[in-house]
Amino acid sequence: MQDEINVWLEDIVKAISEIYDFLPEPRNFLEFEKDTKTKRAVERNIEIIGEAMSRILKIEPNIQISASRKITDTRNRIIHGYDSVSDDVIWLIVIRYLPILLEEINNLKNTDDS
Repeated sequence: MQDEINVWLEDIVKAISEIYDFLPEPRNFLEFEKDTKTKRAVERNIEIIGEAMSRILKIEPNIQISASRKITDTRNRIIHGYDSVSDDVIWLIVIRYLPILLEEINNLKNTDDS
């Protein structure tokens, strides 16, 4: 895998880590919904994830990340349709989809190390 792609994958991993650092345990949607600073920080990191994925797809359009197109679409929606992104959608991404993305990236990196 190209060095650039590895850097962008690391950027995604770092953004996911920051998102989870922003959300205290136990995860609580109602607390998240009331905390504007945390919501903006999480949204910003999702934008970074989407931008990194967009760059990866330009070089490796067939990368083995199941939701790669949806990730870039989400970035675009947050940036361009900021007023139509609901807290529950962001929460769903964080709770359900980021763990899958992290696992897929780790699998890619492990395969690349072999």
